[in-house]
Amino acid sequence: MQFGISTLSRSLYTSREAYLSVAQSAEQACFDFMSVNDHIIVPTNLGSAYPYTVGGGWSAAEQGHCFDQLVTISFLAGCTSQLRLLTSVMVVPYRPPIQTAKMLATIDVLSNGRLILGVGAGWMEEEFRALDAPFKERGAATDEYIEAYKALWTQDRPHYQGKFVSFNDIIFAPQPLQKPTPPIWIGGEGQAAMRRTIKLGTGWYPGNNNQRTLFDTPSRLANGVEKHRAMAEQADRDPATIDIGLNVQGAFKWKAHENNDGTARRMFTGSSEDMREDAEALAAIGVSNVALRLGGETITEAAERVQRFGEEVIAKAQ
Repeated sequence: MQFGISTLSRSLYTSREAYLSVAQSAEQACFDFMSVNDHIIVPTNLGSAYPYTVGGGWSAAEQGHCFDQLVTISFLAGCTSQLRLLTSVMVVPYRPPIQTAKMLATIDVLSNGRLILGVGAGWMEEEFRALDAPFKERGAATDEYIEAYKALWTQDRPHYQGKFVSFNDIIFAPQPLQKPTPPIWIGGEGQAAMRRTIKLGTGWYPGNNNQRTLFDTPSRLANGVEKHRAMAEQADRDPATIDIGLNVQGAFKWKAHENNDGTARRMFTGSSEDMREDAEALAAIGVSNVALRLGGETITEAAERVQRFGEEVIAKAQ
């Protein structure tokens, strides 16, 4: 099992010092990767329902603070040497595809091949409108943009013709250091995300708390994994070629908490032994990567939590 730290660029993560401290602590504690979320603006009147909370409320609606994801990933590349760097997830239609492909390739080269591209189609209609991005056709646009990235990253003379992006007669260099492309983890829990993974991704990276499709226990996630594998086989893709990850959308805590429907202990809460057992249960159903929300009220506390998790969970789980 490979463990990652999942960060939201608000609250604690609003300074250079915070990101620097946690990233370096995570590297020392043998975390495998660190992720940064993606919002560019926050609407003042938010009507879209957030898929990952009961009732659809989004905790960041009143804050507005959000670092640019790719700039933050670039910063983290410069202050670490081993930690892989995950966009979790990059909302694909928000940014122009050729420019985005260039930024991602540059990050991969300058980080010495440590980029993981986590991608999704997005959920917040108001943010799409503000960015003049196609909300109603976001799925189709996401697929085209990913196809365009791959053309730019792998072809000697890249060309692509689509509804949302087209190009030819260009030279694109440098291409990413990782070949043929950086890992592409597809976020989302529904059939559209599963199909996108099978068609375009190297990994499936669902969240655990989508209220329509809960993956908040290993047994519930196992059902999703089996469905995904069956879809892959139907599409003539070997399921073994697709990594399975999980984005745990709640801070790990050394006190047991119930999941939302009260049917089980929330994963990665309780004792360190409980957390190791959670990791073992996930590994048993084929999960190879798990991203964990850090928590902590201060930079010092966050770094201490990272160190403790490394010593009591990661070191003893491997």
